[in-house]
Formats: sequence, C-alpha cells, structure tokens
Amino acid sequence: MTTLLRDRELAHAFDDAARSYDLLTALNPGYRTDLLRSARRLRLPDEGAGLHVLDLGCGTGTSTRALLRAAPRARITAVDASAGMLRRAAAKTWPAGVTFLHLSAEELATAGHGPFDAVFAAYLFRNVSDPDAVLASVRGLLRPGGRLAVHEYSLSGSAAHRALWTAVCHGVIIPAGTLGGDRALYRQLWRSVLAFDTAPAFAERLTRAGFTGVRAAPVAGWQTGLVHTFLAGAAPGTAR
Repeated sequence: MTTLLRDRELAHAFDDAARSYDLLTALNPGYRTDLLRSARRLRLPDEGAGLHVLDLGCGTGTSTRALLRAAPRARITAVDASAGMLRRAAAKTWPAGVTFLHLSAEELATAGHGPFDAVFAAYLFRNVSDPDAVLASVRGLLRPGGRLAVHEYSLSGSAAHRALWTAVCHGVIIPAGTLGGDRALYRQLWRSVLAFDTAPAFAERLTRAGFTGVRAAPVAGWQTGLVHTFLAGAAPGTAR
C-alpha cells in the first residue's frame, strides 16, 4: 500500500486541490449540515459572546462558517497548514472577529496564540503524523474548563461501515476527485480513513491525552457510522 501523505507533504497536496475543494465538498449531501451540527455540539453560551474560539485545520473556511453560525458573537481564529486552502478561506467575506493564520497545530502552540475557550477541529487528526502530540498542543491551548469538538471520519469499527466507506470512495469520491485533477488526494482520503482510529479508539486516545467527559456522537444521514463528533473538556490546570 502506498505510504500516506502527512503534515507538510499533505499540506502541499491540499494547496494544489484548493481550487476545486469547495465544489467537491458541495457534492457531499450533508457535508455542511454535519459540520454545523458538530459546531453546535460545543454548546457555547450566549452565541459565543466574549469567547475566543480556535478553528484548527480550517481548510477553505467551511468549518469556520459553521462555527460562525453556531457562535456568531465569538472571536474566531482559524488556522491551516495549507497556504492554498487558507487563501481560499481568507478571500471570502468575513466579519471583523474572524482571523486567519497560516500555521500548523504545533506551530500555533509555540507562537504565543491563545489560550482559547473552545477548539473545533474538522478532518484534522486523521491527517497528522502524531495525533497524540497535536492533542497535547490542543490541551495546552485550551483554558481550564475549555471545550473541544473534533469532527472526523472515524469509522464505527463494523465491517459494514468499512465496506460502505470503500464503496462510496470508489463509486463517487475518487471519480469526482479525478475529474478535478486530484485523484491521488482522494485515494489518500479513502486509505487514511481506513487506517485511522475507530470511533471508540479515538475516544480512548482523547481520554489518554488528559481530556475529560469524552464522548462520541454520530452524525445523521448516510454518514452515520462513518463520521463522528468527539466532544471533550480540558480539566482545570491544563492551560499554558
């Protein structure tokens, strides 16, 4: 099996795919609705008034838009390691409280940003070479009692869901990506999901990383069993 791209190599691949990324994700029924559902599961009070929220791995800004709808009064810092994706995001229309930064999760932790009241990470952890190190960085960026929501392709663990994912990839996702000139990236998507933690395993990873109140919630529709929202909190005394 071909080695999966990670970190900087994958960021460069996303640079090339940025031009067609929004179009391809728009073809996925429920893509934006599921992101919004996960953002709302953070349950930020008072529409996020007075809160500083991090969108970690913001891509072209679809997850940022979901956060903004879930917490329109929050200050949002959105970061991504792909310059191409970030340019697409920053070129869209945003209110003054939204800021975009070209940084990886690890760089953010050492660049003096934060602390944050909440972190939202969509489709990130499957794509990093050391998810435990990134979780440690996130935990250090959160205020004591802060909230984390991870929206990720993380299969339930059943053979039926593995088969469904492969069928969808070979029948829809990879052919659509091929039309956009990004076949290799969408084959990477297929393989990376199969190689990543199952939902129970990622929940256990969050607990080992020191997060509290960890739970996994499935999304609705055809992606049930394929995509989950993972919710957790930062215990008191964990911020930098």
